[in-house]
Amino acid sequence: MTDDRLEHYRQSIDNIDAALVFMLAERFKVTQAVGRYKAETGLPPADPGREERQIERLRALARDANLDPEFSEKFLRFIIDEVIRHHQQARDGA
Repeated sequence: MTDDRLEHYRQSIDNIDAALVFMLAERFKVTQAVGRYKAETGLPPADPGREERQIERLRALARDANLDPEFSEKFLRFIIDEVIRHHQQARDGA
């Protein structure tokens, strides 16, 4: 049996997790459209310059939010790698 305070915290965590999942789903809808556009126009699946700018931007946001910038970079790198994989699949017609 849990106490009310712990249950309240857990409900908040569950709500945040749900929001994260839906936000990631929306992000991937857009990046999949980008992948199709890149495939149609012959652009490369990856854009290292854009990726580095995004990582630096996220690290700065993390610092402002008192979140570990190393963690935020690892999180974004994981997402970027998955997006690039999708873009390569779009290019290859998978």
